[in-house]
Amino acid sequence: MKSYEMDMTTGSLWKKILVFSVPLMFSNILQIVFNISDVAVVGKFAGPIALGAVGSTSILITLTTGLLLGLSSGVSALTALYIGARDHTSVRKTVHTAALVMAFAGAAIMVLGILLAGRVLTAMHTKDELMSGAVCYLRLYLLGTPALALFNFGNAVLSAAGDTRRPLNYLTFAGVVNVLLNLFFVIVCRMGVSGVAIASILSQYISAVLVIRLLLKSRESFGLRPGSLGMDRETMGRILSIGIPSALQYALFAVANLFVQTSVNYFDHVMVAGNSAAANSDPLVYDMMAAFYTACTSFIAQNLGAGNRQRIRKSFYICLVYSFGLGLALGLGIYVLRYPFLSMFTSDQAVVEAGIKRLSVMALSYCVSAFMDCTIAASRGLGKTVVPMLIVTAGSTLFRLVWIWTVFACFRTIESLYLLYVCSWTITAAAEIIYFAWVFRGVGRQEPVG
Repeated sequence: MKSYEMDMTTGSLWKKILVFSVPLMFSNILQIVFNISDVAVVGKFAGPIALGAVGSTSILITLTTGLLLGLSSGVSALTALYIGARDHTSVRKTVHTAALVMAFAGAAIMVLGILLAGRVLTAMHTKDELMSGAVCYLRLYLLGTPALALFNFGNAVLSAAGDTRRPLNYLTFAGVVNVLLNLFFVIVCRMGVSGVAIASILSQYISAVLVIRLLLKSRESFGLRPGSLGMDRETMGRILSIGIPSALQYALFAVANLFVQTSVNYFDHVMVAGNSAAANSDPLVYDMMAAFYTACTSFIAQNLGAGNRQRIRKSFYICLVYSFGLGLALGLGIYVLRYPFLSMFTSDQAVVEAGIKRLSVMALSYCVSAFMDCTIAASRGLGKTVVPMLIVTAGSTLFRLVWIWTVFACFRTIESLYLLYVCSWTITAAAEIIYFAWVFRGVGRQEPVG
């Protein structure tokens, strides 16, 4: 076992899960910081129109990233399963099939996105003065989608092997380049929106090249060999059976959040601005908690391959404890620091007070999401994603719509709207836990993936 890799089937789970997850947390924090820097540079040096143009594409970019992350989860789960089973032939087959699947997905999203960018932004009622900049930024940004897909592929494979440190190093380097190029293109070259987009494209290709280069040089079973690239139909089916439902989950959350944002828009501009400022805490908390969800999938998949039921159960419990504790600590920490936190995004005291309304509800709500997301990740580690996706559809999408049309329609207060998050997470988590417990009972008596 090389120093960068990790055998998840032996040793202390408390220690190994933490060691595995910490680099992922830093990776996620860096991505948040770099994304904020993009917005800050364009807003500070290119003006409010450019800022609005970039901001109007955020949901679409989040959706694109989520689709690729969902697909890559199938790659990670299947690779980890075969690594745990010491099935090197299947590991090689999975890696070389997954590389083509992810490359095709990235290219397809790029082409469709570029062709439909104008129509989608029009359907989203993008303001006329922002439209040209938004279309320009989105189309340019999408040129980096194939690179984003390949980085996610490489990151998924390495995470399945327990290597989360080197992807962090590559992401750090690419992120620093992104910030420097942002400043150069926007301030020196006066390129505005297109400058920020080009900086993002270049940094994405840098990170992709670095991670693919590592896999090409690796002599392990998960190493990449150009001559071995091929599309094995059975392996592709297994990857997609996990990846597509996971990708759809990201899409469903994005759709649900669009309805929530529409409801927020019923309030005055101060409340809308306060919600936007406070919502910056969401990716900070969610993405850090997500490190333990990735760990949960990888550890369970490797131990499923090794046939170790006890470590599967214990991996789930430990990841749940870690993610719940982190969500609680971050939520309370942000609330304690609510004034300096919100002041980073606005100097208007009324907007700050409006943002505090959101933080006061979400501070104790974030940790509850761990019961839902960690259980979904555990089911994914067992190769089950279709039923969890259907549960999420009912609990965190349809339920939110019903809540908006009933509870929020009755009270019409911002607090009654924010409470839908914790209520939907609670209901969804209960159903997900029941399903995971049922599936776990059959571990060792049925085909593990499909």
